[in-house]
Amino acid sequence: MESDIQFVEINGARLAYRIRGPENAPLIISLHGGRGMGDHRSDFKAYSPLSNAGAYRLLSFDYRGHGQSSKTKPYTFDQIVDDVEGMRVHFAGNGAKVVICGGSFGGFLALRYAIKYPQGLGWLLLRGTAASCHQEEDAIKVLEQRIAKAPSFSVEMLKNKVFGRFESDLEFRLVHLAMSPLYSENFDANKALEACLGNVYNAEAHNDLYSETEKYFDYRDQLHLITAKTLVVVGQEDWICPPENSKYIADRIPGARLLIVDGANHSVHLEKNELVLREIRQHLET
Repeated sequence: MESDIQFVEINGARLAYRIRGPENAPLIISLHGGRGMGDHRSDFKAYSPLSNAGAYRLLSFDYRGHGQSSKTKPYTFDQIVDDVEGMRVHFAGNGAKVVICGGSFGGFLALRYAIKYPQGLGWLLLRGTAASCHQEEDAIKVLEQRIAKAPSFSVEMLKNKVFGRFESDLEFRLVHLAMSPLYSENFDANKALEACLGNVYNAEAHNDLYSETEKYFDYRDQLHLITAKTLVVVGQEDWICPPENSKYIADRIPGARLLIVDGANHSVHLEKNELVLREIRQHLET
């Protein structure tokens, strides 16, 4: 466990977080991907340079039921979004506007936050995400074309497990390792194994966040209501949230800007880190 992880009580849950940058700098809150398996570490690694020279203050945290945070139910989109608002108020103050940066599942949450709590949001950064659950249909089609990249994975695993239910934390871990080659254009098997061994897998959180009440989210008819200054970034090869989903979002949020990055997949913020950070800085400063 990283030595600089801290904990804060928000809405009855003990949330693990890391923060970097001066207290008076604009606050960026990053929202990680992965329902039931993600945590703040990759976002913190990717976006920490934004806090250099005191330009911004970066806050990355594990959702309830994820990473090092407490397994405090309920696991719902709205509860996690309410936790994000609690983090904003706690670290920035009730009247402050912050930057919300969400990728993948974190992007689903970021869009929900922008709709539910517009008063707290000044800028919105979205990475490899979608405005509705219909993204799953696109991912299935891409997997059918690229299945040779992940010979231990299957379309059935994607439909019934990743987009459905896991029977145990162990099954969750094994399926995630099997699908890992799909996420990067420069896959490293040794690093994938290390990452999977170091992740926390919570099948219950995953299953609750894919329950009938949570699975079928759809913000498409509300995108025009988002007033935050928005940048949408996606890798050209993103397999699980293909670029068409980002194009759709950018076309419907007023004034949004779209960046499609060649040679990058779902982890575009890590694969093309310098480019993405440069675009984020430009977006926040203009």
